Amino acid sequence: MARLEIQNLVKRYGDFHAVRDVSLSIADGEFLVLLGPSGCGKTTTLRMVAGFIEPTAGHVLLGGQDVTQLPPWKRNAGMVFQSYALFPHLTVAQNVAFGLEMRKIPRADIGKRVEEVLALVRLDGYGGRLPRQLSGGQQQRVALARALAIRPDVLLLDEPLSNLDAKLRQEVRVEIRELQRQLGLTTVMVTHDQEEALTMADRLVVMSEGEVRQVGSQRDLYERPANRFVAGFVGRSTFLDGTIGTPGHFRTSGGLELKCTGDKTGPAVLSLRPERVEIGLVPLEGLDNRLSGTVEFVSYLGSLIDIHVRLSPADRLVVQIANREGGFSPDVGQPVHVGWPLSAGQVFTT
Repeated sequence: MARLEIQNLVKRYGDFHAVRDVSLSIADGEFLVLLGPSGCGKTTTLRMVAGFIEPTAGHVLLGGQDVTQLPPWKRNAGMVFQSYALFPHLTVAQNVAFGLEMRKIPRADIGKRVEEVLALVRLDGYGGRLPRQLSGGQQQRVALARALAIRPDVLLLDEPLSNLDAKLRQEVRVEIRELQRQLGLTTVMVTHDQEEALTMADRLVVMSEGEVRQVGSQRDLYERPANRFVAGFVGRSTFLDGTIGTPGHFRTSGGLELKCTGDKTGPAVLSLRPERVEIGLVPLEGLDNRLSGTVEFVSYLGSLIDIHVRLSPADRLVVQIANREGGFSPDVGQPVHVGWPLSAGQVFTT
C-alpha cells in the first residue's frame, strides 16, 4: 500500500473542462470514495490516476513518486472497471494471471498468486471456468482478484457494483470493504450511489461540474453540508426557497414565517432533512417552527414512510417516519401539523 497524492489535476477537451484543479491526499490504507452525478468528472479523475487518460495539467504521486507520465502497467495500480472487462475466451485463472504475465512475473509464481487471490475472494475451484459460466457477483470477484493479483500500491474501483442487483450489491460492497481492511489497501472508488458511498468510505469527496465541492466523513457531509448541492446529493433534503430580511427570520416564497440560524440576510434556501421534521394530528409543542398543512402524497418504503405535506401553494416538505405497527400513518388529504427545532434547519444564501 502507499499514499496517493493528486495535485491540481486538470483535464480539458477543447474548451470543455472535465476536471478542474482537483487536489486530494489519500493516506495509506484509506478508503476514499468519489461521489457525484454522471458527468461530474469523478471517473475522469480516477482514470488519470490509473494512467488511462493523460491530464492536461497537474500531477499524480504514488508512494512519493511522480507517476504522471508513466503508463498504467508501470504504476502498480489495480483497476476494477464498471464492465469488469474480463476476457470471455480466457478462463478465470487466465484472466487473473493476465496482469502478472504483462509484468513478466515468473510462471511458477503466477500460479501461486492466482490461487492465493482466488481463495481471498472465495473463488477456490473456479479457476477453470469461463466468465460466462459465472454469476454477476462471481464475475465481479474475478475482476477484483485480477486487480489484487499484481499486489497493487493502490486499488481503483470504477463503479464496480453498478451491474449487480440491489440485494447482491449490498452483500458484495460489505465483502469489498472487509477485504480492503484486511489487506490495508489504499483504495479510491467512484460511485453515484449515495448509500454505497456512505456505507463503504472512510472519507467522501463530492464532485460536481469537474470540481470538488466538499471533502469529509459521512457525518461531516450529512450533518454539515457546505452548500445546497452537497445537501441535496448526500442524503435527502427538502428545500424551501425564500429570503432572510433580518438575521434569524426566514420568509418562504409562499409567505411562511420561520425561524432559522445564522447572521446572513438576502435570498436564501432552507434545507431540512425529512427525518428531522416531526409530524402529528395535533399542534406540536416545544419546537421552534410549527406549521399546519395537508398530506399531499404518501410513499410506502417498507421500513420507512415518506409523507409529503403541502404547507402553502408554493411550499411543500417531506417528512420521513419509521413504519411501526400501530404507528402514525395519515391519509392523503388529511390535515396535519409539522415542526422542527432550530438546529434541524440549515440555511444557504444564494
